Amino acid sequence: MDRVSFHVGRGEIVGLLGPNGAGKTTTINMILGVLAPDAGAIRIDGVDLAAHRSRALECTNFAAVYAPLPGNLTVYQNLRIFGGIYDVPDLAARIAATLEEFDLARFRNVRCGALSSGEQTRVSLAKALLNNPRLLLLDEPTASLDPAAARDIRAGIRAVTTRDGRGVLWTSHNMYEAEAVCDRVLFLSHGKILLDGHPKALLREHGMATLEDLFIAVAREPLTLEGRDS
Repeated sequence: MDRVSFHVGRGEIVGLLGPNGAGKTTTINMILGVLAPDAGAIRIDGVDLAAHRSRALECTNFAAVYAPLPGNLTVYQNLRIFGGIYDVPDLAARIAATLEEFDLARFRNVRCGALSSGEQTRVSLAKALLNNPRLLLLDEPTASLDPAAARDIRAGIRAVTTRDGRGVLWTSHNMYEAEAVCDRVLFLSHGKILLDGHPKALLREHGMATLEDLFIAVAREPLTLEGRDS
């Protein structure tokens, strides 16, 4: 990573976009404390991750299509275990409310491995929101979903973000999705942030018709785009 610096505001969904190998998952792993940055600082809700790791990580949570919950455990068992890890107060009531919010109550005692991919995604998001994180990290959350399920997930995340004032960092290769859901997007290439702004503003600034066109330009000609901003 090369001097990557950005913020995610409360009530804001920020898209982290870039080709494979750009550094998106590496960035998320650093925010989660899995990897340590060589320099600089990571602050979550004002708490320095290096100095106060546990307190900082209490403020965040994570969901990704490639990180499913244990399939041999029921939906309730998974939420109970992860809620305990985060020391969620009044956990039984919180689980019940979250199951209702994500339309999962009927799957309460079903093993996660028996659920469809869309249902498993909803369970992962329910897990990620159990502790009411100030920062929610979503790495390709809708990658394996059909269009209708993906639209429902996007609408649900937008609703809880607006309602609860949490920040969301969302990686995706679906440019339609990014344009539809994100308040701001960051284009990452070779470990550097080349562009940062509202999707429509970036399209106007760079004379592109779609976010997909801009994505391809960033992937193919990062130095050209970097030069335009200097």
